Amino acid sequence: MEVESVFVTGANRGIGLEFVKQIVKLPKPPLFVFATYRDESTTQALKEIRDASKESQVVLIKMDITKKDEIESARKVVESKLGDNGLNLLINNAGALKGQGFLNITEENMVSHFTTNAVGPVLVLKEMLHLLEKAASRKTSRMDVSRAAVLNISSMGGSIGELTDESPKKWLEVFGYRTSKTALNMAMRVIAFTVKDQGILIVNMCPGWVKTDMGSQEAQLTTEESISAMLKTLSQLNESHHGTFLDRNGKTILF
Repeated sequence: MEVESVFVTGANRGIGLEFVKQIVKLPKPPLFVFATYRDESTTQALKEIRDASKESQVVLIKMDITKKDEIESARKVVESKLGDNGLNLLINNAGALKGQGFLNITEENMVSHFTTNAVGPVLVLKEMLHLLEKAASRKTSRMDVSRAAVLNISSMGGSIGELTDESPKKWLEVFGYRTSKTALNMAMRVIAFTVKDQGILIVNMCPGWVKTDMGSQEAQLTTEESISAMLKTLSQLNESHHGTFLDRNGKTILF
């Protein structure tokens, strides 16, 4: 996978942090990796990656995806670094999960999940769209990650088709999370059709059940396993995958 620039939200821990780790170690790493975080006190691992990186300039940006002004400020930082080259890859990774089932669900829980998991990624993409268009306009080839792409980290839990009577009952207890990821899937499919002539590949992907603070240590995959699989799949995608929902290995998931 060869890209000149990557922007990763929620990059200070878990899946986002592992994306940054592996991206800077690619055979031909990007010139720029923009890594966002919400809290300065959580950036030590990112700073270590930044300081050790020889070929990629790792730029740390404070950005809460629920705050419009911080998203705008982040875009200005990216634009100042990339200019007319534009942004090649946006990884919408930041998200939240707070357990609560339907019988106990609160308005606060629902709104919090939708704001972070659905609205936030949409607003980030909207703000970065012009930079992605700039990158896409530099090539006339097919859609792929080296031209311009958006990878949205979703979840199998957001699939309506995958939820059956046989599904583990404990996954019913993350009602707000699941419904917000379903909203994310639909939002990004609508956006994919809206910008289909711009040359920007848009894909949603489930990383699997990963050992992170969100996924818990009961999970099946390490962050290294999940992200290496996703990067491999990402490098193989083209226009036929535009607007789709995939697992980490490239298999289509029912919306």
